[in-house]
Amino acid sequence: MPPIGEFGRPPSLPDHEGAPVVSPMYWMYELGQASLTPARAFADATRLMFQSPLNPFTTTEFGKSVAASCEVFERTTRRYGKPEWRIDRTDVNGVSTPVEVRTVWEKPFCKLLHFRRKFLRPLREPQPRVLIVAPMSGHYATLLRGTVEAFLPNHEVYVTDWVDARMVPVAMGRFDLDDYVDYVIEMLHALGGHVHVVGVCQPSVPVLAAVSVMEARHDPFVPASMILMGGPIDTRRNPTAVNTLAAEKGMDWFRNNVISKVPFPHPGFMRDVYPGFLQLTGFVSMNFERHLEAHRKLFDNLVKGDGDLVEKHREFYDEYLAVMDLTAEFYLQTVDEVFVKHALPKGELKHRDALVDPSKIRRVALMTVEGENDDISGIGQTEAAHDLCTSIPAERKVHYMQKGVGHYGVFNGSRFRAEILPRISDFIASVEVAGETSAAAE
Repeated sequence: MPPIGEFGRPPSLPDHEGAPVVSPMYWMYELGQASLTPARAFADATRLMFQSPLNPFTTTEFGKSVAASCEVFERTTRRYGKPEWRIDRTDVNGVSTPVEVRTVWEKPFCKLLHFRRKFLRPLREPQPRVLIVAPMSGHYATLLRGTVEAFLPNHEVYVTDWVDARMVPVAMGRFDLDDYVDYVIEMLHALGGHVHVVGVCQPSVPVLAAVSVMEARHDPFVPASMILMGGPIDTRRNPTAVNTLAAEKGMDWFRNNVISKVPFPHPGFMRDVYPGFLQLTGFVSMNFERHLEAHRKLFDNLVKGDGDLVEKHREFYDEYLAVMDLTAEFYLQTVDEVFVKHALPKGELKHRDALVDPSKIRRVALMTVEGENDDISGIGQTEAAHDLCTSIPAERKVHYMQKGVGHYGVFNGSRFRAEILPRISDFIASVEVAGETSAAAE
């Protein structure tokens, strides 16, 4: 099933609809995982046996093939846990600097992480502070590991670390798009102002909504700038397969077919969610042949003993196959508001019954980034933010379209590091200089 992990607000599930009405697929998935446990254990033991130096078959084609088959089976049937950040150091001005990851703000569905660089000597001038709002669309925030690593040498970096909904007890309450916007506002308050917020993909809409709400309230803690990257601000422009799926299926179909209750013994037992394994099915089905070929190559490289290629495969899929559940109310609201109703570009999006008006934004600079080959957020969908933010002066708006990259290339990879990030850094620096000039004038 194709994924719709990037925004909205339909009515939540009626209170009278209990477990028998909601799809039991999650419970069946857990049963399947449990039934495969002995097979995975047997495969792992067999792999170790055929890799043992005491086994005479270890160096034979047969032995290598058996070990490779067992590893491929075990890896394709396991449930992947949340990956580690694995960011211990960064280079700042040519000096290798230790990095400490700390939680500086926390609520039930999110933690705000600070990648604190532990300098031996203070910097001559403080570097810009950047709040990276990670997508809440299936994968963990660690999907942005490369993004964080690229920002760290020249910025003070904070990242939203969203919590898997199946790990949040029902007693902790709901989480929908309104809550998402509130979380962004509270994090900006916690950082004390003068920060640059970066919305990567799905967060572009709630980030724009949060800044609009803050400007309407004359909030002193508005960010200095917002950078929106590959986000579905207006999905009517160059709609992709992801964009059109919601309109074709209708909201009732999503409520009845992709929402399930978290089974025992997870902490979020009986919470209505869009399960991570269903999202993963959608991710994989979009490029099924490519993933199949990647695992065939894994088998060949295991037999050949090509450790470097095997390790690259493991690193990528350990991240790619690790998915989290989304709360049903957030997912359904996102699909409805962003992909079905197009509420934000139509001027109809509301935050807690108050209209979200991007034209109220005056103090915040705007940069949008798109990828030429983006098959999730088509060209023009993110750029649409410029048409909504009519009160931002033209000299404080920038749009950049990167040629030759798809959706993930907008915020990760060699093109991001070499071509996109330098432009973002220059934009942030120009905003910093403009802010200092304005303060001096006052």
